[in-house]
Amino acid sequence: MNIFQAIILGAVQGLTELLPISSSAHLNLFPWIFGWGEIGASFDVALHIGTLFAIVIFFFKDWIKLIECGYKQVIKKEKSTEGKIFWYIVISTIPTGILCLILDKISEKIIEKLAMSFNIEEKMIEMFLIAFALIIMGIILYIVDKKAKSKVEYKDITLKQSLWIAMSQAIAAAFPGVSRSGITMTVGRGMKLKRESVAKYSFLLSTPIVAAAALYDLKHFAFNVPFFIGILVSFIVGVIVIKFLLEYLKKGSFKVFAIYRVILGLFIIGLCFMRL
Repeated sequence: MNIFQAIILGAVQGLTELLPISSSAHLNLFPWIFGWGEIGASFDVALHIGTLFAIVIFFFKDWIKLIECGYKQVIKKEKSTEGKIFWYIVISTIPTGILCLILDKISEKIIEKLAMSFNIEEKMIEMFLIAFALIIMGIILYIVDKKAKSKVEYKDITLKQSLWIAMSQAIAAAFPGVSRSGITMTVGRGMKLKRESVAKYSFLLSTPIVAAAALYDLKHFAFNVPFFIGILVSFIVGVIVIKFLLEYLKKGSFKVFAIYRVILGLFIIGLCFMRL
């Protein structure tokens, strides 16, 4: 991994992790197209740390308020919207983490078996699956977003809604191309959350899961110049993207992202057949 590649992939991570278009799809696609080889576990973690910092910094005041009110709700019995949301996030994170570990193992076995069955290298199978995930989730996102009513505000989210939104992250973590933000926003819209509200809650919910994943992969860290450049670039781009998306969703829909997903999926399928 050189500095140029680190800058490009850092920008790609910042753009695609926070938009509902799948960072895993793009981080697999770019090295595959340009022959850069696998980006490696260490650099992948670095990129996710960058966007994690972007979420934490952008919502820093929110997190301080959530933690403070969560503490007061337990110790001082002072109920508040922020306290409720904090404990919803905590409660929802536990089953999500367990589900992530289970589905990740299942995903690896599926790719191995498909590669053996079709006598195709695992990377090609993975790219086909990414393409199908992009297309299928793009169609679902479009339909759900178009038909769902916008009734529920961020402050009115229930524990049941929080659990469903949070646990959907596990599917995205295990199957590249699904998109963490894409599936959480789709599930949230399906439960009638307003677009801006579901985007904000999706970002907050992802924070502990991504942080836990980074700690889990701590052993893979290789501290070098590309590592830190990847963090910096993904962080800067991530902050810009969060601001853009929250502003855009006040009036816009997810239609443009759904269309992009389908086009990208078809493009990857075309590339796969060309390389068979």
